[in-house]
Amino acid sequence: MLTSPTLDKLRSMNLMGMARALQEQMERADYQALTFEERLGLMVDVEAQDLENRRLYRYLKAAKLRTNASLEDLDFHRVRGLDRSVVLALADARWVEAHHNVLITGPTGIGKTYTACALAQAAIRRGHAALYLRAPRMLDELSVARVDGRLPRLLSAWARVDVLVIDDLGLQALSNQQAADLLEVIEDRHQRRATIVTSQLLVKHWHEALGEPTIADAILDRLLSNSHRFELSGESLRRPESLEAAPKVEPQNGSSAADKHEAAAGPQKRRATKPVAAR
Repeated sequence: MLTSPTLDKLRSMNLMGMARALQEQMERADYQALTFEERLGLMVDVEAQDLENRRLYRYLKAAKLRTNASLEDLDFHRVRGLDRSVVLALADARWVEAHHNVLITGPTGIGKTYTACALAQAAIRRGHAALYLRAPRMLDELSVARVDGRLPRLLSAWARVDVLVIDDLGLQALSNQQAADLLEVIEDRHQRRATIVTSQLLVKHWHEALGEPTIADAILDRLLSNSHRFELSGESLRRPESLEAAPKVEPQNGSSAADKHEAAAGPQKRRATKPVAAR
């Protein structure tokens, strides 16, 4: 049997996994003990894994996640309101299929964005498409799209995404137009797609940050129904690099840095700092 033409045909059909598996079977004698069906099955398995890897790469690239986060790397040891059992229950992405929302609130640096991206990546691994958007830039993009006529197409594209991550909502109060734009995004997804929202504001303070009260009511009604909430708290997980890099001044020969400075100043400096008797 001529295998070179077969390899060429597999590669021309973009079946790189099967071509690689066939090449390996040709080079290793232990595959000869297997039946034709077994060898074919191994080739199909390799091709299927290649196909999944390409899909995963394509979906991750399209998602534009802020960080390369994963649920396995989440820190559950710190007490910050991140319930391990609840997070792991969301790992199978059934909440995406049920079109639920995830709301993550807490102070800056507590891990809101990382957690949101980890949940989005878990959904991607389960075959769902995702997209990460920072709320301020998302609202700016909607404003520009309205001017140049792209708004319907943009809203339609976002509405088709299985998991939309809206990060940093409520950094500043929304104008009535921004609130109306946000409502359109949320309305398109309500009971049709899943949405993750992060904010430094607690959910109870969202209403006043979402602009006109009637619009705010409509947004919250859609976000809060069928939602999973995480209220994170505690100190920032980001350690200031400047503090870590700062050199430490160690006293020598039992003298402090202040003592050395005074000694270098000489007797005149010491006389100038001598206490004056109270009058």
